[in-house]
Amino acid sequence: MTLSRRASRRTAFFLLYQWDVTSQPLASLYEGEVDEFARETAEAVVAGVTDLDSRITAAAEGWTADRLGAVERNILRLATYELDEASVPLEVAIDEAVTLAKRYATEEAGRLVNGILGRIAREREIA
Repeated sequence: MTLSRRASRRTAFFLLYQWDVTSQPLASLYEGEVDEFARETAEAVVAGVTDLDSRITAAAEGWTADRLGAVERNILRLATYELDEASVPLEVAIDEAVTLAKRYATEEAGRLVNGILGRIAREREIA
């Protein structure tokens, strides 16, 4: 089963969200066929969650990753992972993350995600 990158990213986000709010093992959340990109991405994010959350917290200016809503937190984890992997251009990673935040949370969540990812992207450029 092959989906577009956008649909796969959305699937990975849903898997991460379910994993985060239920504390169930990620593999137990795979219902039916999950495309390879979504599965591998979700598994990589879960494997690196401690580092990703540390970076999100550092860029969130006063918010810790665990205080963010589950939607925003998992969108940020996914986008930060994509930035690290350079699997998509910076603009695409940020745009897709903001779109997901607006779609599944609020306009304000989209602004929050955009601001945090912008700071993470700038830190990467400096390093």
